[in-house]
Amino acid sequence: MSTSGHEPACQKARILIVDDHPIVRQGLAALINQQADLEVCGHAAGGREAMAQIKALKPDLITIDITLQDSGGLELMKNIKAQYPDLPMLVISMHDEALYAERVLRAGARGYIMKHVATEYVVEAIHKVLSGQIYVSDSMAEQMVRALVTGGPKGLGASVSSLSDRELEVFRLIGQGYSTRKIAEMLHLSIKTIETYRAHIKDKLGLQDAAQLLQYAVQWVNTEA
Repeated sequence: MSTSGHEPACQKARILIVDDHPIVRQGLAALINQQADLEVCGHAAGGREAMAQIKALKPDLITIDITLQDSGGLELMKNIKAQYPDLPMLVISMHDEALYAERVLRAGARGYIMKHVATEYVVEAIHKVLSGQIYVSDSMAEQMVRALVTGGPKGLGASVSSLSDRELEVFRLIGQGYSTRKIAEMLHLSIKTIETYRAHIKDKLGLQDAAQLLQYAVQWVNTEA
């Protein structure tokens, strides 16, 4: 029996898990490591750690959450896409697929799966993305096709969906109760830049002042959760 470990028949696809919750990382790892052709090669809780792990471990696929310790998942995906354009990414997140699936695909990911169904479908999603295909839920695929045909979503959801990726990230953090200064620290941006994002968000959502922005953001975050 060869000890080289390079026979295609026994080589496992190496998965890096990027999520800021240890329990989620452990649960995903247990599920993935049960598969004969998959293995978890590492974990990361934030963007900087993830980039270091990619360089060190050279994984075959990365699973990423939208919310991370030191950065937004969307920004991390864009960074990975720029530096490792052929590295497949699968998003596993609690956030609403209807709002985020298209965004993560544009950012460079090849699939989106919500955490509440991950146990059932994550292995299927990983295999599909590894084979070069796109993975979204059946209902999301139908919605994306419908939006393509009709010209996009209508109603209240269209307001939030009009925000850029960074504006949406700031909007979510406002709704979680963070101050402008804290958001600037978390996103490694200046306070002035965050204030500019806040102004753009108010304009796009038709809100009059900071109080309305906070109220709407809190309501949206609570609804999303």
